[in-house]
This record gives sequence, C-alpha cells and structure tokens, in this order.
Amino acid sequence: MKVIRYSKAFKLQMVREVESGKACAWAVQRKYRIKGATTVMRWVRQFGSGQYGKVIRVEKADEVNESCQLRSELRKVKEALAETHMELALEKAFLVVACEEMNQTLEAFKKKHAGGQRTRRSKPIRS
Repeated sequence: MKVIRYSKAFKLQMVREVESGKACAWAVQRKYRIKGATTVMRWVRQFGSGQYGKVIRVEKADEVNESCQLRSELRKVKEALAETHMELALEKAFLVVACEEMNQTLEAFKKKHAGGQRTRRSKPIRS
C-alpha cells in the first residue's frame, strides 16, 4: 500500500476551498482524488477558521435544568460518600485504640467477634 503525504500548503488550499463555499469537503476529496474518507474534514477542523464543521449543541431549557439537577445530585452523593469514608476511618481508629486499651491485638479481637454481635438467649421461663 502506497502512503501519500500532502504538504501543508496543499492542505491549506483544500481548507480554503471548503470554507469559501466553492465545494463541500466530499467534492474537494473527489476532485483531488484524496483517498481517506474523512481526511479533508480533519484538515478543515485542524487548519480551518472554525466556521465550517463546528458542532453546535442546542439544548432546551428543561435539558439545561436537568443537567444542573444531575450535577447537584452527583455533588451531594460524592459528599455523602466522603463523609462515610471519614466515619469508617474514625471507627477503625477507635477500634485500634480500644484494642490497645484492652491489651488485645486487633486480629484477636476480629477473630473473637467475627460473626458480629452475638447475644445469649435467656432460657424460657416456665410457669
């Protein structure tokens, strides 16, 4: 496969033709037998003035409000997650201090209380 390199001057000429309105990118591509399907449009985006091939996003008012609400909700969720991480770090630190005060290793404490809180059932009272 033969690789073709185009000079910057040639690329700028193609861009000027497209931006002047003489021809569309597809017509310029066919006229000069440029192989790549999107090559001319890439040159227009790269070297052009930004008038041609620019994407403009149009949003309705409710879409703007929805995106603002979603950003706000995301911020609140991130804050809640950060708070939860802080609480967890505090609980872990508290557990380490409590184990030190009880002269017990953290691993031993975890083994002893592995199943969570266990309560003893009192025997049923017979009347």
